[in-house]
Amino acid sequence: MNERFSASGLMNPFFPDEVTFGEKGVTFKVRKLFKSNDNFVFYSDISGVEIESGVFFSTIRIIPRMRPEIIINNFTRGDAKKVKELILAKVQS
Repeated sequence: MNERFSASGLMNPFFPDEVTFGEKGVTFKVRKLFKSNDNFVFYSDISGVEIESGVFFSTIRIIPRMRPEIIINNFTRGDAKKVKELILAKVQS
């Protein structure tokens, strides 16, 4: 399973955040103007997923065990829900 979701290009067309699903975990790429952070988290280390929905876009919060939370912005509501469903399905299995 190698699925990839990118944030909307409307809010940040040059540096969209990304979520990439792998066999053993998920990679979160948070991009800024002069830097980017790649965070790989094993599915077994994820303790929760939260979604904050705005008018058009959603923010996804990943809560890993023993690490600070990971915040990725500007996803469509549908993509945010799909990311949450995929993560929770892998965490529970």
